[in-house]
Amino acid sequence: MVHSITRRCEDRGLRLTGQRRVIADVLERADDHPDVETIHARAAAVDPAISVATVYRTVNLFEEAGILERREFGDGRARWEDAERDHHDHLIDLQTGEVVEFVDPEIEVLQERIARRLGYDLRGHRLELFGVRRK
Repeated sequence: MVHSITRRCEDRGLRLTGQRRVIADVLERADDHPDVETIHARAAAVDPAISVATVYRTVNLFEEAGILERREFGDGRARWEDAERDHHDHLIDLQTGEVVEFVDPEIEVLQERIARRLGYDLRGHRLELFGVRRK
């Protein structure tokens, strides 16, 4: 069972100020891969006193605690997602920056087969595909 970001912070003994709670709630509700500026805009809509620096410190703290994962999709911006979300891979549209999440059982089997053939037990992976939409 995946617990809320707030609950996992509390379970790990992180001190949750009011602003950190707002940021955790913004991240909990995110159905995309927001960067710090996007997180800040969403959090500042709830609490205008939240600074960009507070968002940076908070996402880094959450990453260190294993609550968030940093993603780099080739556009120079770190993006964030919940570390306990179900496994998925990413397809990044190079024209729009859209990030499409997907799961493909054939790819999963192929990765396992490749790891075994090379003498490894696969413990995890990240797959990021970059493309442009066909016309």
